[in-house]
Amino acid sequence: MPPKPATRHPDQRDAVVTLARERFDWPRLRPGQLEAVTSVLGGHDTLAVLPSGAGKSAVYQLAGLLLTGPTFVVSPLVALQDDQVAGLVERLGDEAAVAVNSLRTGGQVEDAWRAVGEGRAHFLFLTPEQLADDATVERVARLRPALLAVDEAHCVSSWGHDFRPDYLRLADVRARLGEPVLVALTATAAPPVRAEIRERLGLRSPHEVVAGFDRPNLHLAAQHVLEEAARRDAVLEWVSGEPGAALVYTGTRSETEWYAEQLAERGLRAAAYHAGRRRADREEVHQAFREGELDVVVATSAFGMGIDNVEVRTVAHAHLPESVDEYYQEIGRAGRGGDPARVRLFYRTEDLGLRRYLGSVPFDEEAVRAVLGALPPDGSTIKALSEATGLSRRRATAVVGLLEDCGGLMVDEGRNVRATGRPGSEQDVVAAARDVAEERQAMARSRLEMMRGYAEARDCRRRFLLGYFGEDRLGPCGNCDACDEGLSTSGGELANREFDPSQRVVHDEFGPGTVMHEEGGRVTVLFEQAGYRTLDVETVLEERVLDVQP
Repeated sequence: MPPKPATRHPDQRDAVVTLARERFDWPRLRPGQLEAVTSVLGGHDTLAVLPSGAGKSAVYQLAGLLLTGPTFVVSPLVALQDDQVAGLVERLGDEAAVAVNSLRTGGQVEDAWRAVGEGRAHFLFLTPEQLADDATVERVARLRPALLAVDEAHCVSSWGHDFRPDYLRLADVRARLGEPVLVALTATAAPPVRAEIRERLGLRSPHEVVAGFDRPNLHLAAQHVLEEAARRDAVLEWVSGEPGAALVYTGTRSETEWYAEQLAERGLRAAAYHAGRRRADREEVHQAFREGELDVVVATSAFGMGIDNVEVRTVAHAHLPESVDEYYQEIGRAGRGGDPARVRLFYRTEDLGLRRYLGSVPFDEEAVRAVLGALPPDGSTIKALSEATGLSRRRATAVVGLLEDCGGLMVDEGRNVRATGRPGSEQDVVAAARDVAEERQAMARSRLEMMRGYAEARDCRRRFLLGYFGEDRLGPCGNCDACDEGLSTSGGELANREFDPSQRVVHDEFGPGTVMHEEGGRVTVLFEQAGYRTLDVETVLEERVLDVQP
């Protein structure tokens, strides 16, 4: 089924700017927005990496209104869908956008489908989990969407901090929808994450828009504490003294409850949010925070994806995040309106051991063998494999993804899981899957070490953060704790560096990789198998262990 053609305009840029001004009351578009929208209107698959607060949703909203046919938005959280639908309805009128999810009644769901089918609704929101239902996919396909928007696209990447196996279905879903133009949107995507987004979503010669990762209005700081009691006191004292709404991220569910109680005793309207609470309770907290009825939400990483509350001025981390990617995503919820905001990481050295323990997921050979053993010669579906093995749908999807990555099986366009037909025993496939799983573990460990580097940095903290994403900053930022204390160096040595960002290299031991950043005689390289490594430049040059590729 071919997609409906995009509506063409003599000058697409003028049409986009006019629409933004007249329908959304946006006098000007932010960096990257106009480029991404015109790319989509030109019929190009597009990957847009725009920092939090830069208006990623505006990309599919503007493009969707200028295309012929509805826009299908894959959004990972029901609360996030509600925010986006409410915003579109407020700007464009009743039924401009609808969501089909578990919080809607049967009648509301049918009304939503009917609104899209009759052309009254331009935007349809679904979660990726709903795409496991063939009937739902077929129903979307009959609507002939002109645009498929994948929000929070980093969830498709096993390198990313929010990996969601259900996102792995999206390339196949797109084929069943008639191959509409696809726009993938995310706020945080280091080069390996971007590469996996392109691959897993099946983007065809995509136009990539990376607007930059700097959030200059955020004051960055990290505070090292020796004891847990000292950390708790420091978090409570700092959050209580900061203006505006606040988010406090903790590592465990019990800590969210404790901090919320303590902050409430200090007179703040505080609530805990974690995956162990009933859905209705979580929705209530989310709604109250969005409407300004709470001063502080204390949460695990389950809270915050897509939060668009311009009143957030403070983000505190009472634990060490598992990666700079996760940390950047979470601090990006502060200062979204452009006003000054402050973020602080409260860090203990012991956090590293806990994070290493929590992040060490052992290779599940039993699950891999179960999937291989349940796969008939003529193929199967993930649903059937889940039922045959007793694995949950999500776990079965993850195992299939691992086996696909190692070449042990393939998923064809008909959604059938098949053996690749390559020579080798089941043991060979299991060994290959183990190798891929161990590479992922090595990557996770290296990303944690980079997070440790950020926490312990004594130079400009913003320069470290941007360097992780492959961006240069030549001078001190003037808006972090290191700069406040006069510890930041000039950064002038960047002019005489030996390696440039994005340069391809090969190391004698670690294999091929990409240079991320060089500063202070150290070069950070992201190796495809070994993960992030920070090397001494002088040693590398003397021993000639790092070759630059043409």
